Amino acid sequence: QVQLVESGGGLVQPGGSLRLSCAASELSLHYVIGWFRQYPGKEREGVLCFSGHENSTAYYIDSVKGRFTSSRDDAKNTVYLQMNNLKPEDTAVYYCGARYYFCSGYEDHYAYWGQGTQVTVSS
Repeated sequence: QVQLVESGGGLVQPGGSLRLSCAASELSLHYVIGWFRQYPGKEREGVLCFSGHENSTAYYIDSVKGRFTSSRDDAKNTVYLQMNNLKPEDTAVYYCGARYYFCSGYEDHYAYWGQGTQVTVSS
């Protein structure tokens, strides 16, 4: 069973940057990490998914392309979400999820989840 622990959220001004971390108890290269966000009263929506075995990122929200990237540190079993040029509409609780092999933008496809971390973009 994969356990995920997120960190790195906080308050940032518009245009600023944050890096979220998703530390895994174990992270086989065959697992992909999806990043999701959730607005109050809404379901989680897929932001992007990072595949280590393909070294590729699938984006599910056009507005984050060119601003959000993801990477993996195998030595630390950690995947990062780098968020640049943040906007107020990026304010949400961000979650990382893990699933085997194939990326997906649907939360139901993920077996393991982190606890979530709040990101607030405000001046």
